[in-house]
Amino acid sequence: MKLLFLEPFYGGSHRDFADGLCRHSRHGIDLHTMPERFWKWRMRGAALHFIRRIIDPGAYDAMICPPLMSLADFRMLCRGRCPPAIVYFHENQLTYPVAPGETRDLHFAFTDITTALAADRVLFNSRTHLTDFFHHVPELLRRMPDFRPSWVVDQIRAKSGVCYPGCRFPADCPDSHAFQSSGQDPPLVIWNHRWEFDKQPEMFFAALEQVARAGVDFEVAVLGRAYDKTPRVFGAARSRLGGKIRQFGHVDDKGQYLQWLARGTVVVSTAIQENFGISVVEAARFGCLPLLPNRLVYPEIIPADLHPVCLYDSFDTLVKKLGDMLCRPRAYNDCRRALTAHMGRYSWEQRIGEFDREFEDLAAGSRE
Repeated sequence: MKLLFLEPFYGGSHRDFADGLCRHSRHGIDLHTMPERFWKWRMRGAALHFIRRIIDPGAYDAMICPPLMSLADFRMLCRGRCPPAIVYFHENQLTYPVAPGETRDLHFAFTDITTALAADRVLFNSRTHLTDFFHHVPELLRRMPDFRPSWVVDQIRAKSGVCYPGCRFPADCPDSHAFQSSGQDPPLVIWNHRWEFDKQPEMFFAALEQVARAGVDFEVAVLGRAYDKTPRVFGAARSRLGGKIRQFGHVDDKGQYLQWLARGTVVVSTAIQENFGISVVEAARFGCLPLLPNRLVYPEIIPADLHPVCLYDSFDTLVKKLGDMLCRPRAYNDCRRALTAHMGRYSWEQRIGEFDREFEDLAAGSRE
């Protein structure tokens, strides 16, 4: 089939997803992108850009886009020439945490709703994300002063599903050897998340400082991408942690980035927003022991029998578990081995079949 992919925010996890889907699908995908900036303007204006770029939308069997483009606007501008469409929700504006000092603009949340209504199929990147979305949609509709369209909840739910994204792992990623990095001395703590407020870096660095004060020896690699509004805690932590820092900043080269993961002992998340967690999946696949909040998507992607090891419920528990993992890394090798194998199910080679079937079912339905 011939597929159209419109990505108005081509960067980070959006870029990884788009590139992975295009590289692995058995169908031909034409990818059209816009740079990763000005997300609010993208939601309002991307449809106006793409409608002039796509000469004949009707020539495609199906299309896919994220909700950062108003699909309702695009379909209206197509004037009947729009192929059947999947909207893939990496995140949504009903549940995404609001930055300090800002208030939620409900117009963007409502655009998510109209985009979902305009889609033929709505896919979420986790069951947790789908559940949260449908919990918040009725709350938003109740804020309307009158003529509340409560019917939209059932209409969107009826065409919604879950499809985990794929991750790009090397073909020779070792199931039986990645966990051996736990023998490194001193052990290495990995932070491989965006340098933004919703990843709650203050809690992460506070935990490191408590562990250091307890006399635990470790090093830290602070990876992930920084943006214009980097939380101040990163600069302060770099000064306080000093010689414990082995890497401080984004690693552009994918191979070098994976080498850091393979050297890691523990990967820590303190996020207040995470709908799938590609960074954690990647790190665990390469042998890092994940230490994660017992909320968000993490209980979904970590096997239930490993929840007592990998999940924490409070800051004190985070500090206690982190200290033990760094003091006794080899005691967790069985857990590492199990997680390294488990995360293999999220490779693009394992995930692409479900995406291709979604496209095929969508196109077949439009021809009936």
